[in-house]
Amino acid sequence: MPETTQFYINGAWVAPAQPKDFPVIDPSTEEVCATISLGGQTDTDAAVAAAKSTFDSWSRTDPAERIAAVERIYEVYEKRAEDLAVAISREMGAPIEMSRQSQVTSGTWHMEGFLRAAKSFEWEHPLGDWAPGEMILHQPIGVCALITPWNWPMNQIVLKVIPALLAGCTMVLKPSEIAPLSGLVFAEIMDEAGLQPGVFNLVNGDGAGVGSQLSAHPDVDMVSFTGSTRAGRLITKAAADTIKRVSLELGGKGANIIFADAPEKAVKSGVIRCFRNTGQSCNAPSRMMVERSRYDQAVEQAIAAAESVTVGPADEEGRHIGPAVSEAQFDKIQALIQTGIDEGARLVAGGTGRPGHLNRGFYIRPTVFADVTPEMTIYREEIFGPVLAILPFEDEEHAIAMANDTEYGLTNYIQTSDKDKLRRVARRVRSGMVEGNGKGFAQGSPFGGFKQSGNGREGGVFGLHEFLEIKAVSDWE
Repeated sequence: MPETTQFYINGAWVAPAQPKDFPVIDPSTEEVCATISLGGQTDTDAAVAAAKSTFDSWSRTDPAERIAAVERIYEVYEKRAEDLAVAISREMGAPIEMSRQSQVTSGTWHMEGFLRAAKSFEWEHPLGDWAPGEMILHQPIGVCALITPWNWPMNQIVLKVIPALLAGCTMVLKPSEIAPLSGLVFAEIMDEAGLQPGVFNLVNGDGAGVGSQLSAHPDVDMVSFTGSTRAGRLITKAAADTIKRVSLELGGKGANIIFADAPEKAVKSGVIRCFRNTGQSCNAPSRMMVERSRYDQAVEQAIAAAESVTVGPADEEGRHIGPAVSEAQFDKIQALIQTGIDEGARLVAGGTGRPGHLNRGFYIRPTVFADVTPEMTIYREEIFGPVLAILPFEDEEHAIAMANDTEYGLTNYIQTSDKDKLRRVARRVRSGMVEGNGKGFAQGSPFGGFKQSGNGREGGVFGLHEFLEIKAVSDWE
């Protein structure tokens, strides 16, 4: 890896215009594991200028050339997989086994989906038989600012960088300053893949600095952001003056609706799914809603499942969960657990403080609350930690009403052996994704939400469309 304080601009590693050191903390140990530099306006301007100067030539390349570039990136990415896994594990606390098997491979998974979509994409096509000579062109939107989070670093970087490249856009990537190391490895991958200088640029920085500068920059045509709903609002406001396109993948408070006829494993798998990645996933099923006749049994099953989850350092092998990403996240999660207790939810597993065997690191006890009610904070707010809220429902209508009783709308989950019921409920819950009976989504499936979970979709052909403008041309023939 190059000096971690450097940025990647116009095909070269460069020092910041004005160094501003920022420590990267290993959440397993609370110790500094690296130091980066936070960029300033001069660095942002240089990266945007490089992307702008290259856009005309890159945007006019044959799609086959761009596909070949992504295939080279894929090869180098696989070669650097272990470097990525170690970086992710160290910077954000994903256990090394999970980092290898899920965090890193999410990148190759999405690249495969994008390549499949691009190879069959109609970049130019007639409007239709009724409009002889009229052609529809799909063309790159321009210079893109890509702002990514710390919880699934490669998943989100690939979901933005690769479709932007395939569409013919140029870009500036700003990874999370909390977990920037894997982004630097990714920049090395891009460099080795031999892209034209200026197509891909990386500047580290925080949201208030580089993030805001990119969002308001007059030469940026689009911002694609994944992160909190609060930050998404600020980016939207900053982008408004220049009327740039803004694509947002924000928070979630997913409902996991478990009907009485759900498979026996539904509760246990729901708990494990909620706690995956230490609960640090926007699509976590964090509100478990159980039909009344099965509710008491479900609470007991959830307790057993939570107590089976072990917690430990990210560099240890095994299928445990790691720490929360930072002290700020640790404090937020602890405060919300205490709020749940104070507001009268029944604590049935976990609670405040670290697990007893750990006295250092940002570790959270896997926590389950029962008898949660809609007016409680833990029902409403995205906790982003291994904390599950369980509550009963009376019938199908009640379950739908509760599932929709949130400002979010990213992913909902339905567990039932009745396919007609699953279809009825899936049509009525307001979310961009509905997972039925634990069956995961296919490669290229659209990822994104309703309401304050954002706008736009990522993945496959849907992700390509995000970075394309549509142009109609008459008298083509």
